[in-house]
Amino acid sequence: MVKTRAIVITGNGTNCEVEAAHACRLGGFDEAVIAHISDLLSGDLRLDDFHFLNLTGGFLDGDDLGSAKAQANRFKYARVDDLSEHLIDQLLRFIQAGKPILGVCNGFQLMVKMGLLPAFDGNLLQQVATLTFNDCGRFQDRWVYLKNNPASPSIFTRGIDRGIYLPIRHGEGKFVAASSEIMDRIEANNLAVLRYSGPDYEEPTMAFPENPNGSEHAIAAICDESGLLMGLMPHPEAFVHRTNHPRWTREELPEEGDGLILFRNAAEYVRSKLV
Repeated sequence: MVKTRAIVITGNGTNCEVEAAHACRLGGFDEAVIAHISDLLSGDLRLDDFHFLNLTGGFLDGDDLGSAKAQANRFKYARVDDLSEHLIDQLLRFIQAGKPILGVCNGFQLMVKMGLLPAFDGNLLQQVATLTFNDCGRFQDRWVYLKNNPASPSIFTRGIDRGIYLPIRHGEGKFVAASSEIMDRIEANNLAVLRYSGPDYEEPTMAFPENPNGSEHAIAAICDESGLLMGLMPHPEAFVHRTNHPRWTREELPEEGDGLILFRNAAEYVRSKLV
């Protein structure tokens, strides 16, 4: 029986790789490998040998060129040692093979700045949106309510009823489309997967602090048209068990945290479609 394998990229400022790998294992992957970006650039590891790619949160390259911009250029232009290809060649093969990718926080910023999201008509590597400084002008570390869009093609949010509750921690999380036409197309194709809302999950909100960054249309997560590529600013890997919740000693909570369903859905997709 083929093992389902997830790879979690670390290095250059990421800081959520252990939690992400743990979430992958809890979600059902047989193996979750934490790989430094240099392992891919050296050729010691290849994306071709994995089924699920997790791009984690953190502060890539200190966000010196804007959040994740340097890593986006590294993915697009760096050559793999001893191989006649660039890292982007492996990434494009991964996508063309129908393998899922989840980008969280800095990973979401990375996917948007590489052009992997929203990637209309499969047109990868063309940036048409960004994630920029929070409207409040400062870093936010809080928990947010996220209204789910059941019409979204995302494989990660299948089975979510009204919404989920997750922590955020970022200074550059405001989603902005390059034009109103881009935003209209995101809306028309239901690519806005999760939106900031109140605790009733009824309506998206632009009000602070429920919307912690001022994202256009209250967008917290988007996917591509296949539903296999998704990015979100909140951290699902940070809430996979009730003890991750700050009030777990004071409230009766379900054993599983709200974020686990994203990783379970990824594992179920891989097992049913790819192995």
